[in-house]
Amino acid sequence: MAELFTVLAPPAARARFLEHFVPTVKTERIATADALDRVLSETLTSRQDLPNFRRSTVDGYAVLAADTYGATPGLPAFLHVAGEVPMGAAGDVELGVGEAALVHTGGMIPADADAVVMVENTQRVDESGIELFQAAAAGENVIQIGEDIRQGDQVLTPGRQLRPQDIGGLLALGITEVTVAVPPRVAILSTGDEVVPPHAPIAPGQVRDINSYTLAALTRRAGGEPMRYGIIPDRREALEAAAAQARDECDLVVLSAGSSVSYRDMSVDVIGGLGSPGVLVHGVSVRPGKPTILAVADGVPVFGLPGNPVSAMVIFDLFVTPVIRGLLGTSTLPQQQVQARLARNVSSAAGREDYVQVRLETRDGEVWAVPVFGKSNLIYTLVHAEGAVKVPLDSNGIREGAWVTVLLH
Repeated sequence: MAELFTVLAPPAARARFLEHFVPTVKTERIATADALDRVLSETLTSRQDLPNFRRSTVDGYAVLAADTYGATPGLPAFLHVAGEVPMGAAGDVELGVGEAALVHTGGMIPADADAVVMVENTQRVDESGIELFQAAAAGENVIQIGEDIRQGDQVLTPGRQLRPQDIGGLLALGITEVTVAVPPRVAILSTGDEVVPPHAPIAPGQVRDINSYTLAALTRRAGGEPMRYGIIPDRREALEAAAAQARDECDLVVLSAGSSVSYRDMSVDVIGGLGSPGVLVHGVSVRPGKPTILAVADGVPVFGLPGNPVSAMVIFDLFVTPVIRGLLGTSTLPQQQVQARLARNVSSAAGREDYVQVRLETRDGEVWAVPVFGKSNLIYTLVHAEGAVKVPLDSNGIREGAWVTVLLH
């Protein structure tokens, strides 16, 4: 294979990849109660008014507001209690002039009432009478029919990742099933004769498998279903067999390691043989993560990530996460950010995006981003970091003291 690869800027690499890959969303019907964090694939509309009856927002007395006008602690209004509306029952107590009905929070109010007086602003005089010490305006302490949502209103749209309050809102409308995107199955292949499982003792020259587990965690965070294919030895036939199986069984394939230019590099050739159009990008102008492979094999996106943990995680966030989100029919989750001042100079080469790991400190009331420098094969560079600062393509670096945006991990 060639000794050098052609490096593209991240936007150009992404654009070339998307020329050959259009995500297709697979869907399934599931119980709404089980749909937390799933991505909705249908438009939902309300089949009823919510609430569908007038409800009290307090414990108190349903009244005609006009009967309370002028009431004060010094000159209370006297009302006759015509009855009580039990919770979960229709408000069928009939009110005449000068009458009230005892109601409870969330309960239905009688048809003749137009306001509710809080029980704290009343006093029982006898078994059938109360004094009111405060006037009530029409509509006070009452939720009107359809005040939350109207029949026919659009509730949620496709691409919405369902939150706990969304689940509650749908069930309140009697929507007990929803159509959601099936989480894409993401194959994760870790390669290298030097890599051993985390539970295994390590001999000189060996390292424990980090990437399979960090990439699986990133996959879950993005909404995918990770499928770890284990550690593939540095034999071409083994990698070809595992990669072909992963392509056939999953919606997306991620190979970790083996993307650097070296005589042992088999990833480009193996990925290129998986299907058409094959390798689209080999090399992205980003640090860390330059020796990245982007490919499509017969409709299945395939990524060759550097073996260094920091590089692999940076590239996963840049390229793999958006594809997982696309397969779910939604956009990439907004990354939490904070503004901070850079604690020291950071240099960069023009035409290359750099991602500098930082930890955060507070000094004299200001937040400072302190670079955590370390080679890209050191996982604790990430462990000790709380976020990353992106150095743009057209920049030669960022000066100490400058305000930067920290992308939180």
